[in-house]
Amino acid sequence: MKKIIIALLFLAGTLGFTNAGAQQKATAKKPATSTAKAKDSALVKKTGMKKDGTPDMRFKANQTAKTAHIGPLKKDSTPDMRYKANKAKVK
Repeated sequence: MKKIIIALLFLAGTLGFTNAGAQQKATAKKPATSTAKAKDSALVKKTGMKKDGTPDMRFKANQTAKTAHIGPLKKDSTPDMRYKANKAKVK
């Protein structure tokens, strides 16, 4: 019985030391990711576009461009295509 208890304590001690080393490596990576996020946010602030090329809807200029409509709307805020003003002109 003493041998089993000693083996379990030895196993727990070894696992404790291996996890301590892993935690120190993970904390070293945090400053590198924060600088990358700062660069990305600076890019968004300058252009008003996301990294994937879609407009960033946090900016007022992008919100008004998307919501501009001419004719009446349905209850779900989509253009009602029964009206001529909402139909696209075909050439």
